Amino acid sequence: MEQRVSLITLGVSDLARARRFYEDGLGWVPHHKTQGDVAFYQLPGMALGLFPRTELLKDATLPEDTPAGVVMSIAINARSTEEVDAIFAEAVKAGATVTKQPETVFWGGYSGYFRDPDGHLWEVAWNPGFPIAEDGTVSLGD
Repeated sequence: MEQRVSLITLGVSDLARARRFYEDGLGWVPHHKTQGDVAFYQLPGMALGLFPRTELLKDATLPEDTPAGVVMSIAINARSTEEVDAIFAEAVKAGATVTKQPETVFWGGYSGYFRDPDGHLWEVAWNPGFPIAEDGTVSLGD
């Protein structure tokens, strides 16, 4: 498995408030792929996403009573669905706990979720709209 983090997604209780914090407060510029209930920010070599907490819990198939401060995922983006499956299998073999098997998802990609031995939530995803450079850095695209 390549050693990289592609995207950190924070589960937020109020997306409008979170966007005001990052955009108005910190001066961050949202990527043009920001729409509806998700906001993206291109960072050097990776990206930050803001997604409603309830939707992140549903997507990762986690219980609604998961504590608010721990609702985030760290993503490894893959270059293909086959690479998603291979990374996922390697993580499981290493001791990860599956929360959602990789599957085709509503946004047009393919992803699954696992927790590491300390309970941190990881997503492994193939997103056709987020190109990955040879060095592993991810771009939100044009």
